[in-house]
Amino acid sequence: MNVEAQRFLQELEKALEEDPNRAEIIAEYRMHVEEMLAEITENNADIYSLLVTRLGSPEELAELWKEEKSVTPKKMQRLFVFLNIAIFVGGALFTIGYNVLGWKWLGILWESLTESTTIIILVYLFFWGLLGYEIGKALGARGKKVLTRTFLIGIIPNLLLMYLIVFRLIPYEWFDPLLDRSFIVLSILCTVALYPISLIGYHWGRKASV
Repeated sequence: MNVEAQRFLQELEKALEEDPNRAEIIAEYRMHVEEMLAEITENNADIYSLLVTRLGSPEELAELWKEEKSVTPKKMQRLFVFLNIAIFVGGALFTIGYNVLGWKWLGILWESLTESTTIIILVYLFFWGLLGYEIGKALGARGKKVLTRTFLIGIIPNLLLMYLIVFRLIPYEWFDPLLDRSFIVLSILCTVALYPISLIGYHWGRKASV
């Protein structure tokens, strides 16, 4: 690696000396520095200045990481688990309201939603991609474990709902408009795809945080 790039990373390591995640942060910035070095074609370029211009000075970066500590992994995890549960609770109340109360306006909305299942699935996939992105952006290298824990906790309502419907522990006829074979297969495939999608979002967020 270029001498000036080494100097940049050494200064960053020194500025982060009190951070318990220093090794992970340095490894992340080393990767980005190497990518930038591969893009530089000028033989006489001032590498150190270019790195400071693109990434910020080592001192500024260290301050940013200190600020990001206020966004704790547990807070981020709780937020997204709460949002996922809120989606399911809202959907459950909507389903019960339509089937039990029989309100006309709920019937109109229900028909619109059951005819737009693809859009609903795409929105939900987007939600999990956004989850990964925000965790990656806010927590950087620390975020992968948080993402995995959040996913495992957040997926429980999905699996529980599938179990209740498949074993007919809730009124099966409530979901008749949705329970054709193609929709069930699509739902299973999308559930399997949730973690890879959130992981892609996480890596994208990590890059955006640098």
